[in-house]
Amino acid sequence: MAAKKKILVVVDPTATAQPALERIAHLPRPLDAQLTLLICDYDPYLALGQELAPTAVAAARTSLLLRHGKRLEELAAPLKAQGLDVLTDVRWDFPLHEGIVRKAVEWGADLVVKDTHYHPILRRSIFSNTDWNLIRSCPCELLLVKPRPVGHVPCVIAAVDPLHPRDKTASLDDRILASAKELAAMLGGQTHVFHAYDITPVILASTEAMMMPIALPLNEITAALETNHTNAVQTLAKAHEIPVERVYVRQGSTRDLLVATTDRLRADVVVMGAVSRSALERLLVGSTAEGVLDKISCDVLIVKPAGVKSPV
Repeated sequence: MAAKKKILVVVDPTATAQPALERIAHLPRPLDAQLTLLICDYDPYLALGQELAPTAVAAARTSLLLRHGKRLEELAAPLKAQGLDVLTDVRWDFPLHEGIVRKAVEWGADLVVKDTHYHPILRRSIFSNTDWNLIRSCPCELLLVKPRPVGHVPCVIAAVDPLHPRDKTASLDDRILASAKELAAMLGGQTHVFHAYDITPVILASTEAMMMPIALPLNEITAALETNHTNAVQTLAKAHEIPVERVYVRQGSTRDLLVATTDRLRADVVVMGAVSRSALERLLVGSTAEGVLDKISCDVLIVKPAGVKSPV
C-alpha cells in the first residue's frame, strides 16, 4: 500500500446518515491519506429527457449536480478543518457500481469505502446489487461499512486459507494480513487471524479413491489435518508478527465458524479475500465470501489478488 493512501468515500445523496464517511472521520489522527468524497448519481428521467426540452434537461441536470457538489463541500468542511487533505467529485454515471469503479481507477484509489445496511432483527446485512457488483468488479480494496460503533480497542479479523489448492492464494493471504494489520493500526486496534477447515471432503475423496467402503482411521486423519492446518496458519501469522494467542484454527464449516468467531470476539472488521472460482466465472467471488458477507454483523474489507483487472 502507498505511504499516502488514496481513499475514495462514496456518499449516498439520498441519506442523511453517512456511515462510511463517519468511519473515516473517526479514524485516529494523524491520518496520512488523501480523501475524495464522491457522489455518483443518475436520473433516467433527466437522462432520457422525455417531455422536456433539451435545454430544460441540461439545466435540471446541472442544478442536481450543483446541489450534490454543495452537499459534499459541507461534508468535507469539518474534515478540512482537522487538517485532512479532502477532495470532492460529483459524477453523472450509471450503473452506480460502474461509476464508482471508473472513478477509483481514474484516480488510482487504494481503498473504496461505502456503507451497507444492517437489519438488527434478522442480524443480517442487506447487501444491494451495487455492493455485490463492487465486490466483483472493484480492483482495489473495498471497505463495506455497517452503521454500528467501533469498539474501544477495535478487533480486526483476517480470514486466511494458507492450504488453498490454488497457488495464487498464498500471496493473497499475505495481502490480507498486511491489510488487516494496517487497518488495525489506523483504528488503534488488534489483528486476529482466523482459519477453518473441513475434513469431510478429504474423507469422501479417500473413500472414492479406494472404490469401496472402508474403515478409515478417522482419528489419525483428523489429527494430521489439524496439525497441518495449524502449522500453516501459525507460520503465516508469525511471519506477520501476530501472536499465537490471537490465532484461531477451527475444524468445521468456514461460514458458520467465521460468523460465530466474529460474534464471540465482537469483531469490528473482517478482512477477507475475493477470488474467481474459475476462468469461466471470473466475475464471481469465492463461495465462502458470498456465504458469510450477509451474515457478518461488522464491517468487511475485501482484498483482491495482485494485478486483478476490473471488468468495468
